[in-house]
Amino acid sequence: MGLTGAVVSLAIAGWLIWLLPGPHLAAVLGIGPVDGVMTISRCYEATDAQGYHDGTDCQGMYTPRAAGEPRREITLDKPAEMHRPGSSVEVRMVRGRGHEPSGDALGTWVTVTGLILGPFLALSLSFRASAREGTWSHSGDYVLVLIVAELASLVLGFLVGFLAWIVIALFG
Repeated sequence: MGLTGAVVSLAIAGWLIWLLPGPHLAAVLGIGPVDGVMTISRCYEATDAQGYHDGTDCQGMYTPRAAGEPRREITLDKPAEMHRPGSSVEVRMVRGRGHEPSGDALGTWVTVTGLILGPFLALSLSFRASAREGTWSHSGDYVLVLIVAELASLVLGFLVGFLAWIVIALFG
């Protein structure tokens, strides 16, 4: 039962990652074909739902590469730089928003992935220990694993974003 719980826990984590941050990660990593071109009309400092600074976003007209799709106005999430109005940017679309390779966006989506994975990893380790010991593990060590995993995802997101920002700055 414990090993099954561990596998199911990790499978659920994988499914959630594939469903939620996975498409965004692929888009900011530049995986897959470009969906279209966006002509920037303005870039601005974005805020989240609580009003806190959330990086930069750009607005503009999106022209899809696929024939028959209409042009429309979209938002480019966390671009690699503050684009000038009138400049064109190749974008990959995820859930109606544009993405380009960007250190800030990559750091954000790596962090979200880690925050999803952390609780399921702690739960999976707890299930595995229960299977090994033949009884439910009540050890507080798995709460510590959860806390460390969540903190590690924040640090990893920052480091990955920073390194990506450097690579993009150097190699475009």
